[in-house]
Amino acid sequence: MFSEKANTIFQDVIKTYKVLNTVDQPFTNKYNKSDDLIAHLLYRKSWIDTVQWAYEDIIRDPNIDPVAALKLKRKIDASNQDRTDTVEFIDSYFLDKYKNVAAKANAKINSESPAWVIDRLSILALKIYHMHLETVRADASDAHKAACQTKLNVLLEQRVDLSTAIDDLLTDISNGDKYMKVYKQMKMYNDDELNPVLRGQK
Repeated sequence: MFSEKANTIFQDVIKTYKVLNTVDQPFTNKYNKSDDLIAHLLYRKSWIDTVQWAYEDIIRDPNIDPVAALKLKRKIDASNQDRTDTVEFIDSYFLDKYKNVAAKANAKINSESPAWVIDRLSILALKIYHMHLETVRADASDAHKAACQTKLNVLLEQRVDLSTAIDDLLTDISNGDKYMKVYKQMKMYNDDELNPVLRGQK
Protein backbone atom coordinates (compact mmCIF):
# COMPACT_ATOMS: atom_id res chain seq x y z
CA MET A 1 0.00 0.00 0.00
CA PHE A 2 1.10 3.57 -0.61
CA SER A 3 1.07 4.51 3.07
CA GLU A 4 3.57 1.77 3.91
CA LYS A 5 6.00 3.21 1.38
CA ALA A 6 5.47 6.75 2.66
CA ASN A 7 5.86 5.82 6.33
CA THR A 8 9.04 3.86 5.60
CA ILE A 9 10.55 6.84 3.78
CA PHE A 10 9.56 9.27 6.53
CA GLN A 11 11.18 7.12 9.22
CA ASP A 12 14.32 6.74 7.09
CA VAL A 13 14.59 10.51 6.64
CA ILE A 14 14.38 11.14 10.39
CA LYS A 15 16.94 8.43 11.12
CA THR A 16 19.29 9.84 8.46
CA TYR A 17 18.91 13.43 9.71
CA LYS A 18 19.61 12.41 13.31
CA VAL A 19 23.05 10.99 12.44
CA LEU A 20 24.46 14.53 12.29
CA ASN A 21 21.42 16.13 13.96
CA THR A 22 22.08 19.66 12.73
CA VAL A 23 20.05 22.00 10.55
CA ASP A 24 23.21 22.98 8.66
CA GLN A 25 23.93 19.54 7.22
CA PRO A 26 23.78 19.08 3.44
CA PHE A 27 20.71 17.46 1.91
CA THR A 28 21.05 14.50 -0.44
CA ASN A 29 17.93 12.85 -1.80
CA LYS A 30 18.28 9.06 -1.80
CA TYR A 31 15.79 8.74 -4.65
CA ASN A 32 16.29 9.79 -8.25
CA LYS A 33 13.19 11.55 -9.53
CA SER A 34 13.60 9.91 -12.91
CA ASP A 35 13.44 6.45 -11.35
CA ASP A 36 10.88 7.00 -8.60
CA LEU A 37 9.37 10.48 -8.62
CA ILE A 38 6.96 10.01 -5.72
CA ALA A 39 9.69 8.56 -3.47
CA HIS A 40 11.90 11.52 -4.42
CA LEU A 41 9.13 13.97 -3.47
CA LEU A 42 8.26 12.16 -0.23
CA TYR A 43 11.90 12.12 0.86
CA ARG A 44 12.25 15.83 0.11
CA LYS A 45 8.99 16.63 1.91
CA SER A 46 10.01 14.75 5.05
CA TRP A 47 13.46 16.36 5.10
CA ILE A 48 11.89 19.83 4.98
CA ASP A 49 9.60 18.88 7.89
CA THR A 50 12.46 17.41 9.93
CA VAL A 51 14.66 20.48 9.55
CA GLN A 52 11.74 22.78 10.31
CA TRP A 53 10.96 20.80 13.47
CA ALA A 54 14.49 21.62 14.62
CA TYR A 55 14.08 25.27 13.60
CA GLU A 56 10.94 25.50 15.73
CA ASP A 57 12.79 24.08 18.74
CA ILE A 58 15.70 26.50 18.34
CA ILE A 59 13.60 29.64 17.98
CA ARG A 60 11.80 28.88 21.24
CA ASP A 61 15.02 29.25 23.23
CA PRO A 62 14.17 32.11 25.65
CA ASN A 63 17.81 33.24 25.52
CA ILE A 64 18.12 33.36 21.75
CA ASP A 65 19.77 36.49 20.36
CA PRO A 66 17.08 38.70 18.75
CA VAL A 67 19.11 39.13 15.56
CA ALA A 68 19.60 35.38 15.32
CA ALA A 69 15.90 34.86 15.99
CA LEU A 70 14.94 37.17 13.15
CA LYS A 71 17.33 35.37 10.81
CA LEU A 72 15.86 32.04 11.86
CA LYS A 73 12.31 33.35 11.37
CA ARG A 74 13.24 34.11 7.76
CA LYS A 75 14.48 30.53 7.38
CA ILE A 76 11.22 29.21 8.82
CA ASP A 77 9.23 31.33 6.39
CA ALA A 78 11.29 30.00 3.48
CA SER A 79 10.89 26.46 4.77
CA ASN A 80 7.12 26.87 4.99
CA GLN A 81 7.02 28.03 1.39
CA ASP A 82 9.22 25.11 0.33
CA ARG A 83 6.91 22.74 2.20
CA THR A 84 3.83 24.13 0.47
CA ASP A 85 5.49 23.98 -2.93
CA THR A 86 6.51 20.36 -2.36
CA VAL A 87 2.99 19.39 -1.28
CA GLU A 88 1.69 20.88 -4.52
CA PHE A 89 4.29 18.92 -6.51
CA ILE A 90 3.03 15.75 -4.83
CA ASP A 91 -0.55 16.59 -5.78
CA SER A 92 0.61 17.24 -9.35
CA TYR A 93 2.08 13.74 -9.35
CA PHE A 94 -1.28 12.24 -8.39
CA LEU A 95 -3.19 14.42 -10.83
CA ASP A 96 -0.99 13.05 -13.60
CA LYS A 97 -1.19 9.48 -12.29
CA TYR A 98 -5.00 9.47 -12.32
CA LYS A 99 -5.59 11.78 -15.28
CA ASN A 100 -7.13 9.00 -17.39
CA VAL A 101 -9.52 7.78 -14.68
CA ALA A 102 -13.12 8.65 -15.51
CA ALA A 103 -14.94 9.82 -12.40
CA LYS A 104 -18.28 8.10 -11.84
CA ALA A 105 -21.47 10.16 -12.04
CA ASN A 106 -21.87 9.99 -8.28
CA ALA A 107 -18.17 10.55 -7.50
CA LYS A 108 -17.43 12.86 -4.60
CA ILE A 109 -14.59 15.18 -3.79
CA ASN A 110 -12.50 14.69 -0.65
CA SER A 111 -12.08 17.52 1.85
CA GLU A 112 -8.29 17.21 1.51
CA SER A 113 -6.19 16.39 -1.51
CA PRO A 114 -3.91 13.33 -1.24
CA ALA A 115 -0.80 15.46 -0.72
CA TRP A 116 -2.22 17.34 2.25
CA VAL A 117 -3.11 14.04 3.93
CA ILE A 118 0.47 12.93 3.23
CA ASP A 119 1.66 16.20 4.80
CA ARG A 120 -0.11 15.25 8.02
CA LEU A 121 1.41 11.76 7.87
CA SER A 122 4.90 13.23 7.55
CA ILE A 123 4.43 15.51 10.56
CA LEU A 124 2.97 12.58 12.50
CA ALA A 125 6.17 10.59 11.93
CA LEU A 126 8.10 13.36 13.67
CA LYS A 127 5.65 13.50 16.57
CA ILE A 128 5.96 9.75 17.05
CA TYR A 129 9.76 9.85 16.93
CA HIS A 130 10.09 12.64 19.47
CA MET A 131 7.36 11.34 21.77
CA HIS A 132 9.10 7.96 21.84
CA LEU A 133 12.29 9.71 22.97
CA GLU A 134 10.38 11.15 25.91
CA THR A 135 9.27 7.67 26.98
CA VAL A 136 12.90 6.54 27.34
CA ARG A 137 14.56 9.78 28.47
CA ALA A 138 16.98 8.88 31.27
CA ASP A 139 16.47 12.08 33.28
CA ALA A 140 12.66 12.03 33.08
CA SER A 141 10.42 10.91 35.93
CA ASP A 142 8.39 7.74 35.74
CA ALA A 143 5.24 9.84 35.71
CA HIS A 144 6.52 11.82 32.73
CA LYS A 145 7.46 8.66 30.84
CA ALA A 146 4.07 7.09 31.54
CA ALA A 147 2.21 10.19 30.39
CA CYS A 148 4.27 10.31 27.21
CA GLN A 149 3.69 6.61 26.58
CA THR A 150 -0.04 7.24 26.73
CA LYS A 151 0.35 10.04 24.19
CA LEU A 152 2.59 7.86 22.02
CA ASN A 153 -0.05 5.14 21.95
CA VAL A 154 -2.57 7.66 20.63
CA LEU A 155 -0.13 8.90 17.99
CA LEU A 156 0.55 5.33 16.84
CA GLU A 157 -3.17 4.68 16.57
CA GLN A 158 -3.55 7.92 14.64
CA ARG A 159 -0.88 6.79 12.18
CA VAL A 160 -2.79 3.57 11.51
CA ASP A 161 -6.01 5.51 10.93
CA LEU A 162 -4.38 8.18 8.77
CA SER A 163 -2.51 5.56 6.74
CA THR A 164 -5.76 3.70 6.13
CA ALA A 165 -7.45 6.95 5.13
CA ILE A 166 -4.82 7.86 2.52
CA ASP A 167 -4.82 4.33 1.07
CA ASP A 168 -8.62 4.36 0.89
CA LEU A 169 -8.62 7.80 -0.75
CA LEU A 170 -6.14 6.76 -3.43
CA THR A 171 -8.15 3.58 -4.08
CA ASP A 172 -11.35 5.60 -4.41
CA ILE A 173 -9.69 8.02 -6.83
CA SER A 174 -8.25 5.16 -8.91
CA ASN A 175 -11.72 3.57 -9.07
CA GLY A 176 -13.47 6.82 -9.98
CA ASP A 177 -15.45 6.88 -6.73
CA LYS A 178 -13.76 10.15 -5.78
CA TYR A 179 -12.04 12.77 -7.87
CA MET A 180 -9.22 15.20 -7.26
CA LYS A 181 -9.69 18.93 -7.33
CA VAL A 182 -6.62 20.87 -6.23
CA TYR A 183 -6.58 24.47 -5.07
CA LYS A 184 -3.24 26.23 -4.99
CA GLN A 185 -2.52 27.72 -1.58
CA MET A 186 -1.98 31.23 -2.93
CA LYS A 187 -0.25 32.38 0.25
CA MET A 188 -0.16 36.14 0.37
CA TYR A 189 2.38 37.02 3.06
CA ASN A 190 5.45 35.99 1.01
CA ASP A 191 4.29 37.75 -2.15
CA ASP A 192 5.75 41.22 -2.65
CA GLU A 193 2.72 42.18 -4.74
CA LEU A 194 0.09 40.97 -2.25
CA ASN A 195 1.70 41.73 1.11
CA PRO A 196 1.30 45.50 1.69
CA VAL A 197 4.45 45.68 3.83
CA LEU A 198 6.61 44.03 1.16
CA ARG A 199 4.91 46.00 -1.58
CA GLY A 200 5.79 49.21 0.22
CA GLN A 201 9.48 48.32 0.12
CA LYS A 202 9.57 48.22 -3.68
